[in-house]
Amino acid sequence: MLAASARLDPRRPAAIFAGGAAGALARAGLAHAFPAGPSAWPWTTFAVNAAGCFLLAALVVRLQERLPPSTYRRTFLGTGLCGALTTFSTVQVEAIRMARAGAGGLAAAYLAASVIAGLAAVVAATALVRRAWTLR
Repeated sequence: MLAASARLDPRRPAAIFAGGAAGALARAGLAHAFPAGPSAWPWTTFAVNAAGCFLLAALVVRLQERLPPSTYRRTFLGTGLCGALTTFSTVQVEAIRMARAGAGGLAAAYLAASVIAGLAAVVAATALVRRAWTLR
C-alpha cells in the first residue's frame, strides 16, 4: 500500500496545467508579436528564456529557502509557468533554421549566448534574492 505522501494529489497536476497554460500563452503571444526571420537573431526567444531562468531561480530560492513549503506554489510557478515560458527546445529549432539559411556562425553564437544568458540569470537572481533577504 502506498504511503499518503506517495499518492497522487490531483491538485498538483492541475497547478502545473494552469501555470503551463499561462506560461505557454505568454511565450506564444510574444513570439507572435515579435517574430524573427530565418537568418535573424531571435530576440524574443532569447529574452523570454533569460527572463524565465531569472524568474525560476528567484522563485526557487524564495519558495524553497524563505517561505513555508507549498507544493502548489512551486508546481504552478516553477514547473508550470516557468517550464512553459522558457523554451530551450525552440532555441535548437531556431539555431537549425539559422544554419540552414546560411547563418551557421550566428546559430552557434545564439546557442552559446542562450546558455550563458540563462546561467547568468540564475546566478544573478539567486544572489539578489538571498541579498534582499539578508537586508531585512
